[in-house]
Amino acid sequence: MTLRFYDTASAEVRNFVPLVEGKASLYYCGATVQGMPHVGHIRSAIAFDQLTRWLAFRGFRVTVVRNVTDIDDKILAKSEASFAPDFVPEPGDVAQEEWWALAYRYEQEFLRAYDTLGVSRPTYEPRATGHIPEMHALIQQLIDRGHAYPALDDSGDVYFDVRSWSKYGALTRQNIDDMQAAPDADPRGKKDPRDFALWKGSKEGEPATASWASPWGAGRPGWHLECSAMVTKYLGTEFDFHGGGLDLRFPHHENEMAQSQAAGHPFASFWMHNGMVTYEGEKMSKSIGNTISPAEMLELAPPRVVRYYLGQAHYRSVLDYRPTSLQEAAAAVERIDGFLGKAAARLGQDAGPGADGGRTPGSLEAFSEAMDDDLNVPRALAALHEAVRTGNTALAEGDDDAAREAMRAVTVMTGVLGLDAVAGTDARNSRESDALGVLVEAQLAARAAARANKDWAASDSIRDMLNEAGVVVEDGPDGATWSLKRD
Repeated sequence: MTLRFYDTASAEVRNFVPLVEGKASLYYCGATVQGMPHVGHIRSAIAFDQLTRWLAFRGFRVTVVRNVTDIDDKILAKSEASFAPDFVPEPGDVAQEEWWALAYRYEQEFLRAYDTLGVSRPTYEPRATGHIPEMHALIQQLIDRGHAYPALDDSGDVYFDVRSWSKYGALTRQNIDDMQAAPDADPRGKKDPRDFALWKGSKEGEPATASWASPWGAGRPGWHLECSAMVTKYLGTEFDFHGGGLDLRFPHHENEMAQSQAAGHPFASFWMHNGMVTYEGEKMSKSIGNTISPAEMLELAPPRVVRYYLGQAHYRSVLDYRPTSLQEAAAAVERIDGFLGKAAARLGQDAGPGADGGRTPGSLEAFSEAMDDDLNVPRALAALHEAVRTGNTALAEGDDDAAREAMRAVTVMTGVLGLDAVAGTDARNSRESDALGVLVEAQLAARAAARANKDWAASDSIRDMLNEAGVVVEDGPDGATWSLKRD
């Protein structure tokens, strides 16, 4: 077993050798909670949830940290706008909302979306505002090592000196002279326009609640500093994986890596970045109206279908949304569920190992090879659907051992991909689902009795009634099975 992952920093696929045997540590960037989650946030969370699940399946004890940026220029600006006399709220906005209340409200929206789509809760989910002392300590380290300085204009800002760090630009392979100025603070206090803020001095008009005392004056942390301080607290100065969306490579992750390594921290062994989501080949943009939110997707399809769609592409590739995307994902999920439903009816919900004593099915071996190879989910899904086809053939031929083996493999694969984690949310209420099953089985029993008595009219009437209710009945050598009709 050799796990291999693409590392953005080295631009190559490398063998994964954990820093601590038997353990794996992952930090991935969570949300800046200024608004509702967009599809890119959720795709990223699902990608790193798949990584977490696969590492755990391969026997690693995984520690996951996902941060919450709950203090930021955009959060403050949105809160300030809500107090304006001419404020016109858009959907989701609240008038006269303090910045910390706004941040908390949207944090809950993110958690609701993650939970609905089966994204596992991280081991730790620290908020930036809860780690100010750690940030002060890191800033002082950088000043002491000659890589940071208080602003030259006495504004209370503290900057990272990018020219003091010869490796600056290494993550994205850029020349410092080709970079644009950092837009996070007034350049008047900087030695170089590209220097970025570690600490941002309080400005006139900002709320007092958004300011903390520091050795350099009252203020708040810079965005990039927050992650470095939090990951070090929870995972140490060296850890296995740092993840996030492709759009975070620069400047966020470039700055994170520079300030952490300049402080003497080896930092991440692997940098992993997931690709963007497009709309029919174009970048999503509110201005041209080609966006779709997770909430809108969930109005169109059940959570398992949405998760399948958002997690089906290779994590590094672009995921393109089309109007038919969720329908295609729904058909794929239905094929999986159809097989598992028929297999459970024949073999029982917990089929257990087959006559082979529980050996690893070939499809599961192919699945494992794909996931070991830089988390190649498209190949893994191909193995999953091959197991479904094999299982359906086995059921049709009455080969219970082969069907049981396929059922076991499919159950394992859907679990690793997190497709079982949201099963309960699709039914909305598990008791409703159970009640439906009891009622349908009672009708099928009545139909079986009618057929035994050669009362074909009654048998057809029951089947037609179930069909009108959206229940598809299939007759087989071992009796009738049922499934819900696809829209």
